[in-house]
Amino acid sequence: MTRTQIFLLIMTAAVGAVGQFFLKAGAIKIPGITATDLVGKIWGIFTIPELLFGLLCYGLGSVGYVALLTKVPLSVVGPSIAMGYIFSVLIGYFWFREAISLPRLLGLAMIFSGVLLVILKK
Repeated sequence: MTRTQIFLLIMTAAVGAVGQFFLKAGAIKIPGITATDLVGKIWGIFTIPELLFGLLCYGLGSVGYVALLTKVPLSVVGPSIAMGYIFSVLIGYFWFREAISLPRLLGLAMIFSGVLLVILKK
């Protein structure tokens, strides 16, 4: 992968993680969803700016993903998008004060190591 492709990959994963952040921030505003009010709650999503922005970020991330797929094999891009998991956990920790246990931290290190192995040249 070129430096530009690696940059696009990181940005795509980061935009997806920002989307997850805004989806969480918007979801907090929705009371618990039950089977009887599912349709109403889904419609309510379109009135919560954070949820709309989160969905927009997901869309932008998808555009970056497609752009990567035009030049980089799926077997590299697909696993590499897992970097978004790392960003999401860090956002959860710093913004929502979610704990990062030792097993989760080890899992993140394994994801990062795996992504490095996937994107490095043979």
